[in-house]
Amino acid sequence: MKLYGVASSRTRRPLWALLEAGAQFEFRKLDLAAGEHRGAQFLAVNPNGKVPALVDGDLTLFESAAICDYVANRFPAAGLLPEPGSRELALCRQWMFWVVGELEQPLWSLAKHRFALPREWRIQRMREVAEYEWQAPAAVLARHLEGREFMVGATFTLADILVSHTLNWARGAGIALGADVSEAYLERMLARPAFQRTLEY
Repeated sequence: MKLYGVASSRTRRPLWALLEAGAQFEFRKLDLAAGEHRGAQFLAVNPNGKVPALVDGDLTLFESAAICDYVANRFPAAGLLPEPGSRELALCRQWMFWVVGELEQPLWSLAKHRFALPREWRIQRMREVAEYEWQAPAAVLARHLEGREFMVGATFTLADILVSHTLNWARGAGIALGADVSEAYLERMLARPAFQRTLEY
């Protein structure tokens, strides 16, 4: 099993999942500054030219949440997803999709206009827009976290990986999380040994 990417990107999500699962894998770090993700060799793995990507035998996957979901199903003993068919599994996947569709979007908009887009397409006021857009999903999350240790049920799941990774992304971008409960939740998640191990990559 090979995971392609750079840990400072969304690659940290499946990297974290693999480490939580105790999986054996090879990490293929790409030099994004040198454009390695746009080279023919990597485009054969992910035609989008983005990270992360996973290769497991004859299966190739891209999109961080999809890779996390695959890892959880590949290593069910890790308990990264609730029981099949359960209410908790439905809720876990709801929050996973919500992260991608709602919580991370202001951050990705900000990142695109800070460094990802060609300079002539960057909008200088995008930080103001991103901070405004962040407020609504951040408030939804804070209300959900009240009285909870984890996103779903009583155990750590993929929903926690995606949510806490995105909160940490916001923190790194200098965007306030918006609530003490979110700050406390993030600190608990970042203290997990598997997350700490991602910092070595």
